[in-house]
Amino acid sequence: MPEPTFALSIEDDLPRTIRREREARERETRQREEREAAVADVERVEPVHPAPAPAATVVDFDVPFTKMVFFLLKAVFAAVPALIVLTAMLWLLGQGLQSLFPQLLKLKILIYVP
Repeated sequence: MPEPTFALSIEDDLPRTIRREREARERETRQREEREAAVADVERVEPVHPAPAPAATVVDFDVPFTKMVFFLLKAVFAAVPALIVLTAMLWLLGQGLQSLFPQLLKLKILIYVP
């Protein structure tokens, strides 16, 4: 009966799945280091023309009528909750001012009564 041969290194003794996992981790580490090195190289490169952008004036823009209508309707519907919140905040501010300055209530009554 032949004698079994044992590997002298730990690498050969590991199961195949563990070796694959280790190789995958090493490969990911190498790729990450390469990406970081590439990003560092890009960051070190200075722009060719560091001059400021020229001033521009918008003269005209072309938007189809239906798209503009839908955009404005969306803006109106988005403004409704904002107006509700703004109304509540102003009401709370008014209530706070009335509690701090009760003479404002008398002024309010004088304004309403002719």
